[in-house]
Amino acid sequence: MVELSDGTVPAATVGRLPYYLRALRDLAAEGVDLTSSTELAERSGVSSAQLRKDLSYLGSFGTRGVGYDVESLASYITVALGLETEHRLAIVGIGNLGHALANYSGYTTRGFQVVALLDASPEVVGTRVAGVPVEHVRDLTEVLRRERVSMVVLALPAHGAQDVADAVVGAGVREILNFAPVALQVPDDVVVRSVDVGGELQILAFHAATRAAAL
Repeated sequence: MVELSDGTVPAATVGRLPYYLRALRDLAAEGVDLTSSTELAERSGVSSAQLRKDLSYLGSFGTRGVGYDVESLASYITVALGLETEHRLAIVGIGNLGHALANYSGYTTRGFQVVALLDASPEVVGTRVAGVPVEHVRDLTEVLRRERVSMVVLALPAHGAQDVADAVVGAGVREILNFAPVALQVPDDVVVRSVDVGGELQILAFHAATRAAAL
């Protein structure tokens, strides 16, 4: 298996690999066997030079004048990303966002399975979302270990996110996807990916204001 976390592959490159994999899977679904760096780059939203540079970190791919074998390259990136085995997810916080995440239909095809949902609201605990029972967050450690969870998604308010993150880490989980608008403090061996929708909208607002000022 290709190691992506030992410093040999830049973080920015790792961040683009899922887009390459999605483009390759789309090509495969269309019955395409071979693709050029130009076509794959366009479908992935990057330049051909960036694509070739990123793939060079993983090994030697493609044949001059022929292109990339779609199935072979997709399989290699799948292994490189650690997706050859299924990852078991827990979602903490089953409000509107949590419901949407639990009902997302693309997990299975990308190597993920939602196996646990947790919340603190009496109105939510005991219900089922996307066929998965919602359990109380006070039982988080027990649930994560029982369901052999390898990744946790935090879809809860900022004020409770750090305490839940501490419990997640204490249960042995080392990968967290955080939707709470707060910077989590975690040990060095824990990987946190944060999605701040409000922050991204503010960046778009900046670009809109800059464009308007230039008119």
